[in-house]
Amino acid sequence: MSSAKTKEERFISYLESKAEDRAVLAALRRGLGQAPGTVQSMYPYVERFAPNRYEMASFYMIASLFALHPSPTAKSGNMGHHMRVLAAGDGSEEATERRFVQLLRMRRDTLEPRLRQQISILKSKGVPVHWLQLLKDVGNWDHPDHFVQPNWARGFWYRQSESENE
Repeated sequence: MSSAKTKEERFISYLESKAEDRAVLAALRRGLGQAPGTVQSMYPYVERFAPNRYEMASFYMIASLFALHPSPTAKSGNMGHHMRVLAAGDGSEEATERRFVQLLRMRRDTLEPRLRQQISILKSKGVPVHWLQLLKDVGNWDHPDHFVQPNWARGFWYRQSESENE
């Protein structure tokens, strides 16, 4: 017996089902760089999932970012992990680390442009994104415990084996 999907899981599943629909992706990309909820072409795809104003901002942001990089979703990891994969894959560890530190310093209201830049880079290098985790992390970015940023930092800097440090 499986449990019911959360609204976040339903939303990401819905976006994934639209990954080949060029018209939907174009409508969602129009939200890039725009204030959440201000691009009417996004309404049919986002409003049914975002129950309140605070969550709405995260759902709109992720919908537009997904439309920018609608690749199959990574099975695990957070943005820190994805950026570590990027750095290891193309030898740009120093530059990637610098961009990552800047991303960690962002306030919630300034996060979208920096995330958009990183998603574009991940797309260009074929690095998939764990969209459900990103949606949850963006939604919790300003949580009083500030747990998202250290989780991302561990994803980027923690090496799971000695061989990665050699």
